[in-house]
Amino acid sequence: MDEDAPLLVIVDAANVVGSVPDGWWRDRKGAAERLRDRLASEGLPGHPSPVEVVLVVEGAARGVESAPGVRVEAAPGSGDDRIVELVESNRGRPCLVITADRELRRRVTELDAEVTGPRAVLGGSP
Repeated sequence: MDEDAPLLVIVDAANVVGSVPDGWWRDRKGAAERLRDRLASEGLPGHPSPVEVVLVVEGAARGVESAPGVRVEAAPGSGDDRIVELVESNRGRPCLVITADRELRRRVTELDAEVTGPRAVLGGSP
């Protein structure tokens, strides 16, 4: 892998939207689309371009389309497993995973990815 490649930011959509009790559970796809749109318009605070943003969706949020600046990956099964696969296939490249899921954090840090929490996207401290 290319260490000079832009930072790969992988966002655990279910975990990030689930961190805000705003009724996301009534429209999981819509919540993932709003997150995608926010990432596309605002990028990742504190990480100037170039970055490659991948939003991993699962379950009822499948079907969310990619947008300029944000590639959407629909996990065929577990979103966590898809995120680990993405980190594994990009070893040697700077990679940041956004999630609060402790087990997922453990799995990706073992693969040398950095991790921060949903606040990195939603505002506030990680």
